[in-house]
Amino acid sequence: MTIHNPRPATVLIGLRGSGKTTLGRLLAARRSVAFVDLDDRTVASSGLPSVSAMFRTLGEPAFRAAECAALSHALAHDAPLGAVIALGGGTPSAPGARELLERARALGTVRIVLLDAPPQVLGARLAVAPGDRPLLVGADFAEEAALLAERRMPLYRALADATVTTAASTHESLMEIERALPA
Repeated sequence: MTIHNPRPATVLIGLRGSGKTTLGRLLAARRSVAFVDLDDRTVASSGLPSVSAMFRTLGEPAFRAAECAALSHALAHDAPLGAVIALGGGTPSAPGARELLERARALGTVRIVLLDAPPQVLGARLAVAPGDRPLLVGADFAEEAALLAERRMPLYRALADATVTTAASTHESLMEIERALPA
């Protein structure tokens, strides 16, 4: 028997440091639904210890293919249960990912929320807690955020059903996400 949650899944997109994982976990807990960190799923499927290790060992194209496969699985298996799914910053640009997201949105199984913060805020957050993600461009996190924002924000905005600024406190950002979503 399949349990169907009438509430669409929430897919969080945005640049690294925008709060997808932190806010996604909190939102899932408040809604009593599963939380899916797509980076964690992608890494788990590889047998490697981290995103950085995947980039070094397999290369970015293989990482993006694995990421798209993980997204397809999450949309098929977790979205019908109303999960909160936090994508990696580059997931929407992975070959085939945009189409998967647009199809799920058209079917009404997901609502896509863009988490947005200024590059300086993202850079400051990542300088404090860089995590295990490779720098893709730029010399530091703030520079990378600015360069990636220029490339990725048009796609993020095209996919998003709602945009929430996450430069404020975690609590305020969470309240904004909840206001942007259907009850």
